[in-house]
Amino acid sequence: MKPKLAILAIGGNSLIKDKDRIALSFQYEAIQETSRYIAELIAEGLSLVITHGNGPQVGFIYRRGELAQHELPLIPLDICGADTQGAIGYMIQMALLNDFRRMGIEKKVAAVVTKTIVDRNDPSFRNPTKPIGSFMSEQEALAHKEEKGWEIMEDAGRGFRRVVPSPIPKEIIELDVIRLLIENGYTVIAAGGGGIPVIKNERGDIEGVEAVIDKDLSSSLLARNIGADTLIISTAIDAVYLNFGKTDQRAIRQTTLPEIKQYLKEGHFKPGSMKPKIEAIIAFLEGGGKKAIITSPENLLNALKGEAGTTIIIG
Repeated sequence: MKPKLAILAIGGNSLIKDKDRIALSFQYEAIQETSRYIAELIAEGLSLVITHGNGPQVGFIYRRGELAQHELPLIPLDICGADTQGAIGYMIQMALLNDFRRMGIEKKVAAVVTKTIVDRNDPSFRNPTKPIGSFMSEQEALAHKEEKGWEIMEDAGRGFRRVVPSPIPKEIIELDVIRLLIENGYTVIAAGGGGIPVIKNERGDIEGVEAVIDKDLSSSLLARNIGADTLIISTAIDAVYLNFGKTDQRAIRQTTLPEIKQYLKEGHFKPGSMKPKIEAIIAFLEGGGKKAIITSPENLLNALKGEAGTTIIIG
């Protein structure tokens, strides 16, 4: 019997335990912990494609570049994305292979550096809102705007930051490679950080752009394109909540597509937090998916069995 195919999206912040443990050795420890939970899913018979966030890691690379500007040029954002895909993919790959060996799972793992095409006319290019890099004084920010053409924005009274576009993902370029690896029994790591953002320019050539892509939206797109049965989003909290953070907050354990759309309309999910995850799930279920799950890493297996987390079905 053909194993069920699922996409598992893990957050870049889940690799950072706290602000004092950001070294790569600590990040690998966090990946090792998450890897054990992923290996349990695969032991249950799932065929899995793993995607991951990279926001903090891109931020670290960018900050190193800022500190070294007196000697070296800043690293473009598309190259930052490629760097983090390679590094995080390697760490997930290594941790999983070690877990597979200990658990007696005969499975190979491959990490694919993945490019994602976005529309060069996406509205976000005219109105960038995604903050990256360090806080600056207004004088520094205006100088960067003049010299480098940066868009800048004041960030919650803490100073000024560069902002970049976050366009909607349209196409995963390495889709055929990912499919081929799945068909040959690999656990695949792909579309890290939403994929490296690229456009097709006037000549039809692929060209990297200074942008970031929401990894949950890309995970949803990838899940639809490979015909996955299930989209699993691993995050810091155990389930989706209504009235989150309030005294009357309530966990949603099982719900349907029409109900989750109504909760979204009512404003229960915050932008930059749960809202894009819910939007990604809606797109997945409306595009042919059967089931979506949101939960924390340690609850992945129980959530798959319907014993934890939030499960969303068609209805």
